[in-house]
Amino acid sequence: MKKYIILFVITLLVCQSCNDDFLERYPETSIARENFFNSEEDLATYVYSLYDFPGFGIYVSDLSTDNAATTGVTEIKNMMIGTPTAATVTEGWSWTQLRNINYYLVNMRKAKINEAALNHYEGLGRFFRAKFYMDKVKRYSNVPWYDKALETNDADLYKKQDPRTLVVDKIFEDYAFAAQHVREDDRSGAVNKWVVLAYQARHALHEGTFRKYHDELSLQGTANIYLQLARDAAKQIIDNGGFSIYNTGKPMADYGALFNSTNLESNPEVILATFNENEKQNSGWWAYMFGNYEVNPVRDLMQTYLMADGTPFTNQPGYQTKQFVQEFQNRDPRLYQTYAYPGWELINTSTYAQGGGIYVQQLAKNFSGYHQIKGFVNNTSTAVQNSLDIPVIRLAEILLIYAEARAELGELTQADLDLSVNKLRARAGMGSLMLNAPADPVLQAQYPNVSGAQPDVLREIRRERRVELALEGFRFDDLMRWHAGKLIEKEPEGLYFPGLGKYDLTGDAVVDIILIPNTQPIPAEADKEQNSLGKKLIYYQVGPQGSDASFYLSNGTSGTSVTDPERGTFTEPKYYYRPVPAPQVLLNPNLEQVFGW
Repeated sequence: MKKYIILFVITLLVCQSCNDDFLERYPETSIARENFFNSEEDLATYVYSLYDFPGFGIYVSDLSTDNAATTGVTEIKNMMIGTPTAATVTEGWSWTQLRNINYYLVNMRKAKINEAALNHYEGLGRFFRAKFYMDKVKRYSNVPWYDKALETNDADLYKKQDPRTLVVDKIFEDYAFAAQHVREDDRSGAVNKWVVLAYQARHALHEGTFRKYHDELSLQGTANIYLQLARDAAKQIIDNGGFSIYNTGKPMADYGALFNSTNLESNPEVILATFNENEKQNSGWWAYMFGNYEVNPVRDLMQTYLMADGTPFTNQPGYQTKQFVQEFQNRDPRLYQTYAYPGWELINTSTYAQGGGIYVQQLAKNFSGYHQIKGFVNNTSTAVQNSLDIPVIRLAEILLIYAEARAELGELTQADLDLSVNKLRARAGMGSLMLNAPADPVLQAQYPNVSGAQPDVLREIRRERRVELALEGFRFDDLMRWHAGKLIEKEPEGLYFPGLGKYDLTGDAVVDIILIPNTQPIPAEADKEQNSLGKKLIYYQVGPQGSDASFYLSNGTSGTSVTDPERGTFTEPKYYYRPVPAPQVLLNPNLEQVFGW
């Protein structure tokens, strides 16, 4: 039976009456210092209220990157096609979580427990503070550092931001304390030493690579400090955490099983999961990523997956004009566990108008034509859907952090690759990545600024990271830290069709759909043509963007499916950061904007 971290709803917790947007408001609370923070149970209860780990939403958070397009509104899309200002980009300046954390840290040592236990609970509080602040640094770079529970008359309420260097130093001081003192073993789903080290490694890699590739900060000389921290934290988990890559010898199933499981508790790869169970803690799952809603993976990501023999797909002659069935022939097995592929059987039809059975592409305006099955529960049982567990941290990510940090430091060896990337490839039944990997001109064009002694294998590690962690919410941060925001400008493409006519989309050599010009009406149901199996063809009117067609192709009646016809401009370095919202600057004129905001 699953063991749960109960996310207590405590109506008397700190700051519940506060407005999230105003840092100067002191958190009022009915939890008096005198009658709380007295026992280990009090501390544990409070810490559980700080848990803010992601759920099902990770599978739909690569939107507006080069991994996935969306017809919906996202912050970066609005910025790139509009004229953003501090008056219009106003999300993110919320400090409630920090107030809760600091209130806890100021008071938690009142508890009548031994010193080791106190250090454990202090470590947990400092872990959440480090995690909170890293998100703020990624967004604003410079932010005010607070390590105390502010009073209403505290002059620091109106101080200016502290420099990034100071805040980051404090973040990793918190991580260091937590890594030293938080217990190794705790209940499933709880923050333990390995979770702390995983976040430390993740955030150290982010800071190290951000400093290395963002010369506007003038911090390149300190980048290696954080790359070494990332390397060492990841290695500690690899050597001592007791985790292993989930691999039962089924390369066409093992990877995908991580993302549609109702029981990840015993999975050896999972360092932290959000556990769910029907009618106790529902996952909130729904078929958001499948069907014509707002989410659709794109061709650029699909083309990143290698061929089954380990060579780049983009080395194939005529790869630019391969059609759907051809694109999925002899590929990395992880592709078939991420994208719906020719011949896949759809069971859960809740959002899919085409209906169940062997998957036939549904084409629609502003969609790529590809559908995502990673994180999709292909089961009609509500109980199963509600019980979906979410892998928040996997050993796979830690292995990739280790490999990337070693490569950025110029230290990578074949033994390092065999310890990390090649374990992921082995699960997928793929050949090993070699230290002397040949240069891929497509990756060179994507990441021209890669520097150091091992640029080509580093680019291959970036490919591996993109594939292994695809559609789990990592891509935007990766593009930001690598100074690769310009990749978001590229129009996301979908399925390729060489022209009007009939097409097989299931891989059985029997046609399924027919494309006609948008000037031609779709025939009545009784008059529709049938294929050799006696099934009526699905008709689509095709035309250019903006026409009254069923869906759009880049050349009007041929080309790739059009999603976002104009992505706008990613302004560097400005869009790697966000402005302090204008209302906050009015409240505190000491706050300053950075990099052109």
